[in-house]
Amino acid sequence: MGNGVQEGSVRLREDAEAILSGPVSSKRDHRQVLSSLVSGALAGALAKTAVAPLDRTKIIFQVSSKRFSAKEAFRVLYFTYLNEGFLSLWRGNSATMVRVIPYAAIQFTAHEEYKHILGNYYGLREEALPPWPRLLAGALAGTTAASLTYPLDLVRARMAVTPKEMYSNIFHVFIRISREEGLKTLYFGFTPTVLGVIPYAGLSFFTYETLKSLHREYSGRPQPYPFERMIFGACAGLIGQSASYPLDVVRRRMQTAGVTGHQHGSILSTLRSIVQEEGAVRGLYKGLSMNWLKGPIAVGISFTTFDLMQILLRRLQS
Repeated sequence: MGNGVQEGSVRLREDAEAILSGPVSSKRDHRQVLSSLVSGALAGALAKTAVAPLDRTKIIFQVSSKRFSAKEAFRVLYFTYLNEGFLSLWRGNSATMVRVIPYAAIQFTAHEEYKHILGNYYGLREEALPPWPRLLAGALAGTTAASLTYPLDLVRARMAVTPKEMYSNIFHVFIRISREEGLKTLYFGFTPTVLGVIPYAGLSFFTYETLKSLHREYSGRPQPYPFERMIFGACAGLIGQSASYPLDVVRRRMQTAGVTGHQHGSILSTLRSIVQEEGAVRGLYKGLSMNWLKGPIAVGISFTTFDLMQILLRRLQS
């Protein structure tokens, strides 16, 4: 009799703990998602603002048949500064922020969630994911973010390659495109974007997470120093952008066809046109050397900011 009462008491206590832990766990999950959204938004904003002048110059070369060189890139930067003023180097950055803040917030948050889902599936902690799931988590995160924010990317590209008289602000770009070219134009170039994002985001997150894992294993320290995170992020950006760059060129050509005199076409016809006019290497990898400068800086800042913000917010919450 005493044993029965004791067992019943233990069972009641366990049920009560399960009921009480449910809302607490849910609250913790919501806090983690909010923390990832805030950290990702700040990471994206800082990274893109830091390299905005180089990014604008790269887009100008990508969408034209002008031959790229470091000297020509510097000349574009210099004459833009002389003719339009210093702040014009950041022209289109407001559109970039409108896109990058939600994009980075969604991408980093989705990556954390996909890592968690795959970790549960494999019965492992997120940090211990094997290589393929680690790559898959990054690719899925990038695809999710690109799908939800693509029209903002097209608007930003349009603003970067047109004189300021043509479009006065972001809303003006949306209005003119929808009136003159149709709403479907807002998703023109979406396919090469997703095809490029899969290797880019997959390899970037994979490289960064792998380098952190190797660092933990060989250094004996649970967390790398900030400058080490920057180096890991720079390596991730270099590998990710090099792998996906030709599709980035195709995407920019398709996005800006309406204002640069190029005809709207499919991925294959745009690819063929670039190769015929400028050659395979020179056309499809135009501006890559500038990406090797700006990409590692941007990705290094982005990953480092996200991680440090996550650590800070966790400490504040605890």
